[in-house]
Amino acid sequence: MPLRIEIVSPEKRLVDREIDMVVVPGMEGDIAAMPDRAPLMLQLRGGVVALYENDKIVDRYFVAGGFVDMGPDRCTVLADSAQLMSELSADEARDRLRDLETQWAQIGPNDVDAHDRMSREIQSVRAEIEAVENPAFL
Repeated sequence: MPLRIEIVSPEKRLVDREIDMVVVPGMEGDIAAMPDRAPLMLQLRGGVVALYENDKIVDRYFVAGGFVDMGPDRCTVLADSAQLMSELSADEARDRLRDLETQWAQIGPNDVDAHDRMSREIQSVRAEIEAVENPAFL
């Protein structure tokens, strides 16, 4: 029995198809969705969503956070942003990281919300750089 995967970002629906398994980057670690799994909803960290068919990765998407809703016959990824891995550039991500680090330095010491938000953004961009530079490890 296949699993219906949907990957949706605020800009568009990237994926809506059947696969054998999907592995997503949860905040506590990577987790797989397969047919007949117990329902689960969790928060995503920046990382790679890998789609599997016949025990092989057929597509990989980078998500910059969001949520995933898993059920026995479906997996819906609601990503803050999502892109095919082949469309990413380490150089562009490094530029974004430099900008974020500059913004980080300007945050006041008592602005906890800004520190929290910026910390998640920096983690996501660092994960993107790692994913692009070391795709074999994902």
